[in-house]
Amino acid sequence: MKIIADLHLHSRYSRATSNQLNVPNLAKYAKIKGLNLLGTGDFTHPLWFKELKDNLKEDGSGILRDKTGFGFILSAEISSIYSQDGKVRRVHNLVLAPSFEVADQIFKALMRKKVNLNADGRPICGIPCPELVELIMGVDKRNEVIPAHAWTPWFSVFGSESGFDSIKDCYQDQAKNIHALETGLSSDPAMNWRLSSLDKFALVSNSDSHSFWPWRMGREANVFELKELTYEDLLSAVREKDPKRFLYTLETDPSYGKYHYDGHRACNVSLAPKEALKMGNWCPVCKRQLTIGVLHRVEELADRPEGFVPKGAVPFKSLIPLTEIIAGVMGIDQLYSKGIWEVYNQLVKEFGSELGVLLDAEESQLKKVTGEKVAKAIIGVREGKVEIRPGYDGVYGYPVFEGSDRERQERKVREGSGKERPKASGRPRKGLKAKGLQKSQKSLKDF
Repeated sequence: MKIIADLHLHSRYSRATSNQLNVPNLAKYAKIKGLNLLGTGDFTHPLWFKELKDNLKEDGSGILRDKTGFGFILSAEISSIYSQDGKVRRVHNLVLAPSFEVADQIFKALMRKKVNLNADGRPICGIPCPELVELIMGVDKRNEVIPAHAWTPWFSVFGSESGFDSIKDCYQDQAKNIHALETGLSSDPAMNWRLSSLDKFALVSNSDSHSFWPWRMGREANVFELKELTYEDLLSAVREKDPKRFLYTLETDPSYGKYHYDGHRACNVSLAPKEALKMGNWCPVCKRQLTIGVLHRVEELADRPEGFVPKGAVPFKSLIPLTEIIAGVMGIDQLYSKGIWEVYNQLVKEFGSELGVLLDAEESQLKKVTGEKVAKAIIGVREGKVEIRPGYDGVYGYPVFEGSDRERQERKVREGSGKERPKASGRPRKGLKAKGLQKSQKSLKDF
C-alpha cells in the first residue's frame, strides 16, 4: 500500500490561516493534491480537538477516518520560547499521537504547565525543549516529537537567530527520544547529509501548510510502502529509516523556500553566503544585519562536502507546486488566477491528481492536454533542469522558465536595459483576496 503523507499542517485556529480549514476541506483538497494521509494539525486547541472528534472515527489502528474513509494522524505543533545559555531560544516541535485518549492526556499535561491552549492552534509555551519532550514521552512512548522546519532562522532547532548548534545542545538528556528531523522548505536531505551528527535521524518532509489550497498542502510529503496503514507501522518505518517501507520524501527545491539565501527583504537584498560574508553579514543598503539563511547556516555547521550521501539515507525527489509552474510559464503573478486554474483542472482531471502530473505523466501525454511550454516546464522541474531564484528573509523563491516573461525581463536587467528587478514571488503577499478565493473555489468545484 503506497502512502503519501503530509503530517504537518494547521487548522483555522492557528494564526495566519484560512478560515475554511476544516476536516472536509482538508480531505477534499488532499485528494486533489494526491495525498492519502494527513496530520490533523492543532490537536492541542480545544475547539479543533472537539471538531476532530466530531468528524473522525478511530478503529484502533491510530489512523482516524472521516466519513469518506480518508486518513488522518493526530498532530500538533508547539512553540517553545525560553532562555538558555544567555540567549532567547525559539524552537518549534511537531508532535504526533496515536489516539484521542493520548492526545487528551497531552492536552491536560500542558494545561498543568499553565500553557494557554485557547489562544492559538500552535500554542506558545515557556517549556524548554528537554522538558517538553520528557512531558510528551511521559504521557505515552508511542508519541513522537520531531524538530519542525529544523533550519529556519527564527523558530527552529538550528535557526541562525535563536537555535542551537546540535540536537544534543537543544534536547540534552532527551535527545535519545528524537528520532527524526523535518527538513523544512529551505533545506533538503542533501543539505542535511553534510552533517555527520544527523546521520542517525530520519529526515521527514511536510508542508507546514496554513491553507487547504493545493499549492500549499503537500508541497512537501513522505512516501511509504506499508502492508497495512497503522500509526505503529508508519512510525517504526520512520524511526528505523527502513528503505523497504520509507521510500522517499518529496521536497520543494530548497531555493524555493523563504529562507534559503541570506538577505534583507525591506531592501530587496538577496545574497549567497559567500557574498554575505564578504559584507560582514550586513545589508549593503541600510547597513543593518542580514537575516542569515538556511544555506549559510548549513555551511557553518557542515563537516562534509556537498554531494556526500550517507549509507542508508532515504532518497528524495525535488518538485515545486504545479500552480507555480503554470504561473511561471504563463507570466501570471496571482496563483488564484482563473487562467492558471483552468490549466490546472485540465491536468488533474486527466492524470488523477497534482502529484500524478508532477511525478508520473509523460511529456507526450502532457502536451496533448496543456501544450508544449507547460509540458516542457513540468518535465524540466521533474528532472531538476529549471533554475530557481533563491528565497530570502521571508520572500519565496521562484522558477525562471526559458522564454517566459520573467526570463525575458531578467535578461533585460542583466543586459542593462531593464529598469528594475523582477518581483521575487509568484503569489499574493497578504493572503488571498475574497474575490480570488471565490474564483478558485469555483474553478475546483468539479472535484
